[in-house]
Amino acid sequence: MAEQGSGGNVIAALCNIPFPGLGQLVQGRLLPAILFFLVCGVGYFLWILIVPPVIAVVVHLWSILDAATFSNRRERY
Repeated sequence: MAEQGSGGNVIAALCNIPFPGLGQLVQGRLLPAILFFLVCGVGYFLWILIVPPVIAVVVHLWSILDAATFSNRRERY
C-alpha cells in the first residue's frame, strides 16, 4: 500500500465503515482483518449485554483509524 494518508488508505477506511476488517483485507493484512471482524461481530451479536457492544464500537472505530493511518514502511536499523 502507499503512504499514510494516501487514496488507498482512504478507500480502506471507507471499506471499514460497513464491515469492520474489510479495509485491512483490502490492504492485504489478513490477520488484523479477521481479528477486527470477529471482535466486532461477537460484540454486536451480544448487544443485549451492554458492555460487548460498547467494546465492539470502540474496536470498530479503531479498525477505521488503523486502516486510515496504515503505513507499509518498515524502518531498518
